Amino acid sequence: MRIFVSIASYCDPVLPFTLGRAVACARHPERLHFGIVDQALAGMVAAPPPGGGARVSKLRFDALQARGPCWARAVAMSLYDGEDWFLQLDSHMDFDPDWDLRLVAQAQALGAPARGLVLSSYPNAFAFEGHRAVRRPITASGVLAHVLKPDAQFAREHPVLPFEAHPVESTQALPAFHLGAGCLFAPGRIAYEFPYDPWFYFHGEEQALALRLYTHGWDLFHMPALPVHHLYNDAASGAPPRPMHWDAAHEAQRSESWWTLEQRSQQRLAALVAGEPLGVYGLGRVRSVADYAAFSGIDYAARTLAPSAFTPRTAPA
Repeated sequence: MRIFVSIASYCDPVLPFTLGRAVACARHPERLHFGIVDQALAGMVAAPPPGGGARVSKLRFDALQARGPCWARAVAMSLYDGEDWFLQLDSHMDFDPDWDLRLVAQAQALGAPARGLVLSSYPNAFAFEGHRAVRRPITASGVLAHVLKPDAQFAREHPVLPFEAHPVESTQALPAFHLGAGCLFAPGRIAYEFPYDPWFYFHGEEQALALRLYTHGWDLFHMPALPVHHLYNDAASGAPPRPMHWDAAHEAQRSESWWTLEQRSQQRLAALVAGEPLGVYGLGRVRSVADYAAFSGIDYAARTLAPSAFTPRTAPA
């Protein structure tokens, strides 16, 4: 069972660590195919191949010509080559032993690949203590379930909403109404059926993909003991801050600002939730946006948020 691992990296010194750990911790590294979009400044050293028999397809771009995280993820997804499974990751991750088998086993237990579904969450954190990666979990064996942040509300200008992960002590997968773009596992056909929308910038991308999947009849789940961990870009990470696409020093060298791209992205989400025809990037007809409102508590038409949108699901899948 081959796994395509999609990684969009932006000037990230942790990318070699991520690739090395993915291979070292996999039961079958020879079944991995990494599709990497490496956005780097001139003079940055490229990450070496991770070995282990894994296949690597890599595109390298000048970071100053990059157009944001969603554009890079769309390019990375285009490197998919028919693998059985698809895993989209950030470029600063760590892994538990046998992570590949554990993701596949959980997806199969829920009916994949015949059933269209996605396993996703904002993963537990890890940090560096010197050269050692140390876990910083908020739940070791439970589920990280997505809900709206307590102060979430619709803005007048756009429908972008803030989400966070809450720990739920469950040993079974829980139904989800949101996903994390930096850790997303699904049957490989997701790359053909739901190509990543490059006209999103960053904020709102997860809402858009969740809605596209849900209205086409796919289901979202949070799995217990997610075997992938994320290095968050904060003072607790133990690593130097990594640059972001919107950093001022990079912005000063571009002809188009990140804010212009972000505003277009907000308009893109508004067009999607309104049901405008966006072709392959649009909504499905299996379920409606009203169905999603009843399921999630997020009503895009009425611009209202029900209490259920702020509360994790606790019933097993």
